[in-house]
Amino acid sequence: MTKFHYTAIKNGEKYIGDVEAKDRFEVYKIIRSEGGRVLSVHSDKWRKFSVSYWNARLSTIKEHDKIVFANNLAAMLGAGLSITRALSVSEKQTKNPRLKLVITTVKSDIQKGGTFHQALARFPRVFSKIFVAMVKAGEESGNLSESLKVIASQLERAYILKKKIKGALIYPTIILIAIAGIGTLMMIKVVPTLSATFKELHVKLPASTQMIISVSNAMKGHIILTGLVFVAFVLFILLFPRTKRGAKIMDWVALHTPLIKELSKEINSAKMARTLSSLLSSGVDLINALDITGDVLSNHYHSNVLKSSTSHIKKGKPLSEVFEKNEKLFTPMVTEIVSVGEETGSLSELLLNIAEFYETEVAQKTKDMSTIIEPFLMLIVGAAVGFFAIAMISPIYSIGNAI
Repeated sequence: MTKFHYTAIKNGEKYIGDVEAKDRFEVYKIIRSEGGRVLSVHSDKWRKFSVSYWNARLSTIKEHDKIVFANNLAAMLGAGLSITRALSVSEKQTKNPRLKLVITTVKSDIQKGGTFHQALARFPRVFSKIFVAMVKAGEESGNLSESLKVIASQLERAYILKKKIKGALIYPTIILIAIAGIGTLMMIKVVPTLSATFKELHVKLPASTQMIISVSNAMKGHIILTGLVFVAFVLFILLFPRTKRGAKIMDWVALHTPLIKELSKEINSAKMARTLSSLLSSGVDLINALDITGDVLSNHYHSNVLKSSTSHIKKGKPLSEVFEKNEKLFTPMVTEIVSVGEETGSLSELLLNIAEFYETEVAQKTKDMSTIIEPFLMLIVGAAVGFFAIAMISPIYSIGNAI
C-alpha cells in the first residue's frame, strides 16, 4: 500500500487529504465513493522532495498570524458565511505557507464530517488548549463568531504584553553584549601589547594586572576553545531556562528577586485573569477553565495553584479561598475581586477588570524598568572599566617612577 496526497472537489468546495491505496486508480475510486471528484493526486513519497512541501512545514506561524486568522474568521462567520466557506477565504488570504496548509487540512477534516475544534486539536503546536476549548464552547453554544472574537482579543492582549516585556529587556541585553564584545577585543588585542611592554621592562605587576594578563594569554592561546566556551555559555543561557529544572529555578528567582518579584506577580495575575475571563465568557465550565489557565501561565508556581484549585472547587469551596492562601503568588486585589465576583455572579466581568488593571500596571512598570536598570548598568560598566584601567595603568606609573 502507498500513501497518496490528493486534491478533490465536493459540492463546489476544494479540499485535500491523504489516503493509502494500491495505486492512483484506487484513489479515484475511493474519492468517487465519497461523492467527490479528484483534481490531482500525488504519491506522498515523491511529494516530500518538493520545495513547497518543506516550505510549508518549516515556516513558523507567528502570534500575529493567529490573531488575524481568528479575527477574519469571526467577521466572516458573523456575516453569515459557513465555516468551510470562511476557511476557504482565509486559506486564500494568508501568505504564511504553513498556516495555509493547516487551514486546508482543518477544512478538509470538517468536510469529512469532523467538528472545527477537533480539527484544530490536531495541531497543538499551532492552536493552544485555550484556543481549542473556546472554539468548542462556541460550537456547542451556537455562538462561534463571538467565541472567535474573544480568542482574537485574548491573543492580541497576550501578544502586546509579551512585546512590552521583551522591549524592556532589549536595552540591558544590548549593553551586556557590547560589554562582552569590547572586553573580548581588549583581552585579545590590547592586553597582549601592554603585557609585552611590561615584560621587556621587568615591571613588577600587581595581582589584578597578573590576573588580566593570565586571562588574556589563555584567550589568545586558545582562541578556538574560547569561542567554543562562549558559544556553550550562550546556548546554556538560552536553553537552560527551557528545561524543566531550569524553568523551576528561573521561576523561583523571578519570585525572590527585588524589583522583579512584584512585576512577576502582576504579569501572572493579568494572564490568569484575562485567560479565565475569556474561557468563562465563552461558556467553558470553571473546572476546565482553571485547568487550561494553569497551562497558560508561564510561572509553574502560579500554574500549580490553578491546577490544584480544581479539587478545591469540586468540594464546593469558593475560588477566592485558593487565592487567599497563596497571597505570595497572587495579589490581595485578586482575592477580593474574585470573592465579590463569586458572590454577585459576575466573575468573568470582574476578572476582565483585573486583567486590564494589571496589564496597565505592567506596561508602566516595564517602561520604568529601563530607567531603573540604566544606572545599575552604568555602575557595572564603570566598575569594569575602572578595574581594567587601574590594573593596566598602575604598572605604567611604576615605569614612570622608575625612569
